[in-house]
Amino acid sequence: MMFILEGFLLLLIGISVVFYAWCYFCTIRFFSTTKQEIYAGDCPVSILIPVCGVDEGAMENWTSLCNQDYENYEVLFGVMNPEDPAVPLLQEVVAKFPDRAKLFCGLEALGISHKISNLIHLLDAAQHEIVILVDSDIRVNPDYLRTVTAPLADPAIGVITCGFCDRDPKSLGAALASLGRCTEFIPSVLVARSIDGGLKFSLGPTIATRKSVLDKFGGLQKVVNRIGSDYHIGNMATEVGYRVELSKYILDNDCGRETVKEVFLRELRWARTIRLNRGLQYYGLGLSYGTVYCIPLLLLSGFQSWAVIVSLATITLRLIQAQAAIYSMNRPKLFWWLWALPIRDLMNFAIWVGGAFGQSVYWRGRRLRVQSGGILTELNVS
Repeated sequence: MMFILEGFLLLLIGISVVFYAWCYFCTIRFFSTTKQEIYAGDCPVSILIPVCGVDEGAMENWTSLCNQDYENYEVLFGVMNPEDPAVPLLQEVVAKFPDRAKLFCGLEALGISHKISNLIHLLDAAQHEIVILVDSDIRVNPDYLRTVTAPLADPAIGVITCGFCDRDPKSLGAALASLGRCTEFIPSVLVARSIDGGLKFSLGPTIATRKSVLDKFGGLQKVVNRIGSDYHIGNMATEVGYRVELSKYILDNDCGRETVKEVFLRELRWARTIRLNRGLQYYGLGLSYGTVYCIPLLLLSGFQSWAVIVSLATITLRLIQAQAAIYSMNRPKLFWWLWALPIRDLMNFAIWVGGAFGQSVYWRGRRLRVQSGGILTELNVS
């Protein structure tokens, strides 16, 4: 029996090693490619930002979106609760950029997802055909708008989306979140892109598209009651014949001093979202935790030399893959947090196990239940 267990663990570790290598090559290939983007000119753009609460560095985030090196664009902020603490800050932003920024307050909930409800209202108010749906907790450089809209000059491309990661985490929780996004999440997106023959979904922090694309698949109303709305926007765009492209632009996301618990709960929601959207592919992620499987292998083998060599080789490859991702995405301060990578890997495994079960998710103070087909219902409000 011991021999069988050791053989099974070796199989899992071997597949994980292949996965680490795949992540490494996909990351290096994607970020080293110097494909010339099509310049879209200064086509008018509407940036739509649903806001709920005040995230770390909120004023800097919002101001960065109003300080773009772009000729013709508007920035629309939407808040559902008039008493939201973000409102006074947003009023300051609008006062600072009166010709560019507008605030819409007290918006009506049109479904379970308040974020999508907010965006539906902002989309109705948007003046321009090109729209960018942006999370409120990201910070950008002045070239952001020009970079992410450029590929839309190709009419075959319907959606541009971006990865995101903190440049300089200040706490263990923030570092674990950043390591997960940089060394696991974005490389996994690139692997999925390779498997699917192109990206078949989009990521929430930035979705650049056209109103005509949204109209073709039925608009945001199609996702207002579904988990993983950002995933579905890109997925439905591909179903009606458009391509989804991942931009090389990595958004800055200030995680502040997030706790490990906060990171765990958010990523557990993400894990259940992936399970419900990717189906059986989710369980295949269990083949990617080689460093974790080295622990029982060492214990079962009594730390025999062959098991130690296998474990060291696996850990070394994981470190090489992680460092390649950090370097490729220009996040040098994450090198100082590589000591926490084993904790991140153990956390990944725990989240994967937790994500394989359960139908409830915690989302900005709301407990939601996911029914068949990924439809959301609210359990309670805390």
